Amino acid sequence: MRTALVVLGALAAAAVVDLVSGVLVRRIARGRYKWLLEPLRHACRRPAATVLLVGALYFALPPGPAGWQGYLRHAILLVLIAVGAWLVIKALHVAEAVAFSRLPSDLITSRRVRRARTQIRPVRRLTVAVVTIVAVGLIVITFRPVRLFGISVLTSAGVIGALIGLSARTALGNAFAGIQVAFADGLHVGDVLVVDGEWGRVEEVKLTNVVIRLWDERMLNLPTTYFTERPFQNWTRNESRVIGKIQLHVDHTADLDDLRRESRRLIEESPLWDRDRWVLQMVDATPQTVVLQVEASAADGASAWDLRCDLREGLIRYLRDHHPQWLPRTRSQYQP
Repeated sequence: MRTALVVLGALAAAAVVDLVSGVLVRRIARGRYKWLLEPLRHACRRPAATVLLVGALYFALPPGPAGWQGYLRHAILLVLIAVGAWLVIKALHVAEAVAFSRLPSDLITSRRVRRARTQIRPVRRLTVAVVTIVAVGLIVITFRPVRLFGISVLTSAGVIGALIGLSARTALGNAFAGIQVAFADGLHVGDVLVVDGEWGRVEEVKLTNVVIRLWDERMLNLPTTYFTERPFQNWTRNESRVIGKIQLHVDHTADLDDLRRESRRLIEESPLWDRDRWVLQMVDATPQTVVLQVEASAADGASAWDLRCDLREGLIRYLRDHHPQWLPRTRSQYQP
C-alpha cells in the first residue's frame, strides 16, 4: 500500500514539475535564455520524469533481507543509475545542438566558426563516454561480490587487463589524437586539405578519425593519428581565401605582355575571382620553352579549383586560336 501511494505521489510530482517547469520556461524564455531553456526542457522531459518515478519507487521500497524485495530494489537502483546517465547525456546533446545553433551557418568564411565546430563535437563525445563509463562503474559496484573482493579481482585480472590495454592501444591512441587535433588548431571542419596528393574539405572531425570529402565527392576516412604524425597541407589554415596557380609552357617567342592582358581579361570576367589579387610571372626557362605561372585568388578551395581550370582552358584556347606559333616547339638545325 505504501509503495503504491509513493508511486502515485511520484506520478503527481512529475506532472507538477513538468507543468511548473513549462510555465517557468515560457516566462523566462521571453528574455535572453529562450535559446537554451526551451530545447533543454523539450529534450529532457521524459528522462527527468523517469528519474523522478524510478527514484521514488526505489525509496518507497524499504531495504530488507535478501529475497525478491531486495532483488527488486537492486534492479530499480540499476535502472535509476541508467536513466540518470540518460538524462545527463540528453543534456549534453542539447548543449551541443544549442552551441551549434548559436554559431553562424557560413563555415567557409569564418575561421572561428570552423574552430568551434571542430572542438565542440569531440568534447561532447568524450563527456558522453565519461558519463557512460561512470554509470557502468556505479552499476558494477552495486554488486556486493565485486565491492568486497574488488582488489583480488583486479589483481587476478591484471594479465587480462594488460592484454586488453595492448589490443586497445590503437583505439586509445586515436582517441587522444582526436582531442589533440581538435584543440591544437591545426585543422578545422571546413578546412581545405591536400593529403597524399588528394584535395578535399574536412567534413567531420571525430575522436578516432577525420572524414574528408574529396573534390570528386569521394569520402576519405583517416585515423586522427595521421594528422599528428605525418605532414599535410592546409590551404585555409589562417584564412579561407585560396590562391590558385596554373603553369603553362610556351615558346621563347611568346609575348608575355599580350598573355598578361589576356589573363587579366579572363580573370576579371570570371565570377570565381574574389577581386583580391592575380599575377602572371615567368618562373622557369628550359632549352625548348619558358614556364609561365598565373596566380589568382578565390574565396575558397572549391572556387580556386574551378578558377584554375577555367584559366587553363581559356589560355590554351587563346594560344591555339590566335597565336599557335607560341605553343611549345622543338627546333632542329640541318647541316648538309
